[in-house]
Amino acid sequence: MNPPTTPDVLVVGGGIGGLAAAFALARKGLGVRVLERAKEFGEVGAGLQIAPNCTRILADYGLLDEARELGVLPDGMVMRDALDARELTRLDLRDLERRYGYPYVVIHRSDLHGIFLRACRRAGVELLTDRTVVDYRQDGDGARVVLADGSTERAPLVIAADGLHSVARRKLVGDEVVSSDYVAYRAAVPIEQVRGNGIAEHDVTVYVGPRCHFVQYALRGGEMFNQVAVFESPKAKAGDPDWGTPDELDAAFGATCDTVRTGIPLMWRDRWWQMMDRDPVETWVHGRIALLGDAAHPPLQYMAQGAIMAIEDGWVLAEHAARLTDEGGLPQWDAALAAYQDVRVEHCRRVQTTARSWGDLWHLDGEARLRRNEVLRERVADDYAFTDWIYGPTALTPDREPPMFTPVPLTGARPEEQPAR
Repeated sequence: MNPPTTPDVLVVGGGIGGLAAAFALARKGLGVRVLERAKEFGEVGAGLQIAPNCTRILADYGLLDEARELGVLPDGMVMRDALDARELTRLDLRDLERRYGYPYVVIHRSDLHGIFLRACRRAGVELLTDRTVVDYRQDGDGARVVLADGSTERAPLVIAADGLHSVARRKLVGDEVVSSDYVAYRAAVPIEQVRGNGIAEHDVTVYVGPRCHFVQYALRGGEMFNQVAVFESPKAKAGDPDWGTPDELDAAFGATCDTVRTGIPLMWRDRWWQMMDRDPVETWVHGRIALLGDAAHPPLQYMAQGAIMAIEDGWVLAEHAARLTDEGGLPQWDAALAAYQDVRVEHCRRVQTTARSWGDLWHLDGEARLRRNEVLRERVADDYAFTDWIYGPTALTPDREPPMFTPVPLTGARPEEQPAR
C-alpha cells in the first residue's frame, strides 16, 4: 500500500549519495522520501577518503565533528613505487587543511553512511526499505516510479541515486558500463594484526606498480587498518567471464616489495569488486527525473572522488532548489534542475576522465614507469597545482569552476637508475 502523502522529492537509492541528497533537501524544508531496495539500510565495503571539497560540505551540514570522531585525520598522503618501495611524492595533509580550510579524513564507508542515515532521521526524511524500483515515468509536472510489486509512487521530483547499474540510467540513457579489466580486493583488519608489516600508521600510502597498485591507511581512530589491492586481470583481457579471482591476486603482486606482499594474504578473498565506470554523458536531467551520484557519473576509483561527487551533487541541487523558488516559496524545479546540470556535468566529466588517466599513470611498466617516477620525484612538497581544481569550494555555477591543472609530459623526463634488488 502506498504511503498516504505525496513528498516533494522521491529519492531512489539509500546509499551515501541518496541519503546525502535527501538530507540536503530536507534541511531546506522539503518533504523527502527515500526508497531503498534492501531490507535495511547499510553499506558494504571498507575505507573511504573524503577530501576538503567534501569535508567543507560536511561542516556546512554540521556533520564534520562526527566524521572526525569516527574517522582518522592522516598526516600525509605518500606515493611509493610498488616494486622497490621508494618514495615518489607526498602531500602534507596538515598543510593541505591549512590551504583549503578543511581536513582530509579517512573513514569507514559504513560510518559515513551511518552519519547521513542519522542526519536524515533527525531531519524527518521518510526512510522506506524493501522498495525495489523497476521503472521511471514522467507524470505531468512530476514523475512516477513503478515498484516491483506493481505499486507506484509520485513526486514533483524523482532523484535516481540507484548506482552504477541504475535502472533509470538504463531507461533514460541506455548506455553500457565500461570495464577497465581491473579488479579491487579490500580488507579492514585490527591494526595490531599489521603493526609488524612495515606500515605507515599515520599516512595514506599508495604503492603504484606495473598493472597493479596497493593502498593502505588507518580507520576508526587508528584501531583498524584498511588495505585495497587493485590489479589488471589477465582473464578479463582474455574475455573470461570469471575474472579477478584470488589466484590472479597473488600472481599480480608476486614481484612487489615486502610491505605490499606481506599485506596481500590479509585481503578478503570471498568477494572482489570489478572496476567499471561509464562514459560521461551530457544529460542527467530528463523531465522531472534527475540522475545523481554513480547513476550519473560513476568513476574509476583513482581520484577517490566517487562518494564525494555524489555528496556534492546533493548539496548543489539543494542550494539551487532553495534559491530558485516561486512566490509561494516552492522550488522552481525546472530551473533548479537546469542549474544543477549546468555546473555538475562538466565537473564530473573532468573527474571521470582524470581518474582514467591516473589509472594509466599509476600502472606504467618499463621505461615509462621510470620516467613517471622521475617526474613525481621532481614535484615539490607545497605544489598544489594538481589539487586546486578539485579540493577547493564546490562550484554552484560554471563560472566558479576552477581551471584544470596542466599535465606534465613524461617524454622529457630522464629515467631514474634502477636500485639494486
